[in-house]
Amino acid sequence: MGGVTRVVIIGGGPAGYEAALVGSQLGGEVTLIEDAGVGGAAVLTDCVPSKTLIATAEVMTIIQGSEELGLRVGGADGDPATIDSLVSVDLAAVNSRVLGLAAKQSSDITERLAREHVDVVRGRGRLDGTRRVVAETSDGERSFEADAILVATGTHPRRLPDAQPDGERILTWQQLYHLEELPERLVVVGSGVTGAEFASAYHALGVDVVLVSSRDQVLPGEDPDAARVLQEVLERRGMTIMARSRAAAARRVGDGVEVELTDGRVIEASHVLMAVGSIPNTTDMGLEEAGVALTDSGHITVDKVSRTSARGVYAAGDCTGVLPLASVAAMQGRIAMWHTLGDAVAPLDLNTVAANVFTAPEIATVGVSQQDVDGGVLDAKAVTLPLRGNARAKMQGIEDGFVKIFCLPRTGIIVGGVVVAPSASELIHPLSLAVAERITVDEFAGDFTVYPSLSGSLAEAARRLHRGAITPVVD
Repeated sequence: MGGVTRVVIIGGGPAGYEAALVGSQLGGEVTLIEDAGVGGAAVLTDCVPSKTLIATAEVMTIIQGSEELGLRVGGADGDPATIDSLVSVDLAAVNSRVLGLAAKQSSDITERLAREHVDVVRGRGRLDGTRRVVAETSDGERSFEADAILVATGTHPRRLPDAQPDGERILTWQQLYHLEELPERLVVVGSGVTGAEFASAYHALGVDVVLVSSRDQVLPGEDPDAARVLQEVLERRGMTIMARSRAAAARRVGDGVEVELTDGRVIEASHVLMAVGSIPNTTDMGLEEAGVALTDSGHITVDKVSRTSARGVYAAGDCTGVLPLASVAAMQGRIAMWHTLGDAVAPLDLNTVAANVFTAPEIATVGVSQQDVDGGVLDAKAVTLPLRGNARAKMQGIEDGFVKIFCLPRTGIIVGGVVVAPSASELIHPLSLAVAERITVDEFAGDFTVYPSLSGSLAEAARRLHRGAITPVVD
């Protein structure tokens, strides 16, 4: 370990607590400083709560589509009834479960850290040079000497000057879980991943949702074909999507809100969710004084083994701006510990990262993107196979979605993929393995899949890329 034993980690989210576990495993004396609660925003106010809420919305989506499968809904007296008349949403109960699961996950992680002899300190940490961290705790300041420091402080929701959240009607995504009743009408400002996920979920729960998108279609950073499918589905289900629109202000008006757009239009609603990006938690931490370089946006500059510009100081997670995913944050944290404590380490490879948008349908991606191919970053061949022709999809009433595979023209090595389907987050794993292990389309297609299954479409798409020759898809 080269004499490095004292590790101080600032931030207890996925980057921080995963790094702490690795650091302890490798013999380090690890102190983790966290001011809000172990698990950070990912566990307490972001990933765990939002996906728990979305899990409830998924059940509602299934129920609402049940009649297409031949299921008939009737009242106790046998009279026909609608889904809405028989199934209602108790948002207070939903959010109580959401927050309970988040607290339990935080508690479980805390107990694991204790078992692994990680010293958890409740407080706000800042650097005092590159060898010391000062924590502001309820008992006053505490100082910790460090051979290595990891900064993993995450981000917080960006706020517009004229749309300040009040926690009641004008909300950030961290404040949604305190609502006790469903909004009558919810305006979601921002059609990135966060905005699209909450818009999809609340619409499935029966809320009248208006999604304000600054682009031509939702999810501008995702596969354009996938985003188009999602937008078509959301609009077909009754969601209002206002394309090429930007919010200038949001204000309370009586028991509701008004959202003013930059073109002067005003949208009236009961609530508004501001999902307009994130700001890194890097201010007033002594970073620049310690020689840690920051970008213009305030993110910490790191290399592929999580090193900052200051010797002995590492950074991981959303505060680095590398890729805002809990899985990437955790890997960055682990890599930092492997590197500083002298274990075998491979640089972070973003080309193998799998990601998922938890809308209905879900959108999962890995590796090379359509934008990369269209922009000439990489020469790759692709096949897109709609799910409507898949036998299992027909049985389940799935009409929207597709699988797409990218491969190198000469070798047939799979370099990327997209899945748009229910549970796409589960279906993407075979493609993730293929990308990571450089499996060819012929090798991939040669392995057995279950019949009937949605995963069978992955193998079929690979077969159509045999030797790089694309067979046109017949709908």
